[in-house]
Amino acid sequence: MTASNFPDVVANLKWHDHAVTRTMREELNGHRGCTLWYTGLSGSGKSTLANEVSAALHAMGVRTYVLDGDNIRQGLNRGLSFSEEDRRENIRRIAEVAKLFSDAGLVTGAAFISPYREERALARSLQPDTFLEIHVKADLATCEKRDPKGLYAKARAGEIRQFTGIDAPYEEPQNPEVVVDTAKNSLADCARLVVHALKQRRLIP
Repeated sequence: MTASNFPDVVANLKWHDHAVTRTMREELNGHRGCTLWYTGLSGSGKSTLANEVSAALHAMGVRTYVLDGDNIRQGLNRGLSFSEEDRRENIRRIAEVAKLFSDAGLVTGAAFISPYREERALARSLQPDTFLEIHVKADLATCEKRDPKGLYAKARAGEIRQFTGIDAPYEEPQNPEVVVDTAKNSLADCARLVVHALKQRRLIP
C-alpha cells in the first residue's frame, strides 16, 4: 500500500513537531548533521571509503552511521528487485532515511552506486544545505580487476543484465563537493579529503 495508490492518505497526514529539535541535537553532539553521498561504479571503493571516513570521524568524537547498499537490501529494501523502477525506489527510500539521520544530528555516509544524476539530485533536494556528493572515482579496468563480488565477471558472461558500467549507464556527477580517485590515491588520503570537506563547510569542528 502506497500513498500513490491511495491519494487521500497524504491529504490526511499532519507533520508533528518534536520537543527536541534538530538544533538541540546538534548542540548536544557538538557538530552538524549531514549526509555524505558516495557514488561510483561497483568496486570503486564506496563502502570501504565510507567506513574509513566513519572510523576517522568516530575517533574525533563525531557521531556517524553508514548506510550501505548491500546491508539496506537485506532489510529495509529487501522486497525491491534490480529493475530500473525498483532501483529508483531504492535510492528514494535511502535518501529519505539519510534525511532523517541528518535531522537526528548524525554524519551519515550513504554508499550506493546511484548511477543516475536525477536520483542523486532528488537526494540532494531533501537536504540541500547538508548534502555532500562524493564521487568515488576509479576507472572501469580497476573496478573489474578488483571485482570483490565477482559481479563484473558474471555481467561479462551475460549472467547479470543491466549491470552498471557494462550494459547500463553510469552518469558521472557534474558538480560533486568531493572527487576522490581510489585507483591513484591511498584510502587514507581519500578519507582525509572527505574529512577536510566537512571541516571546510563547518559541519564538524
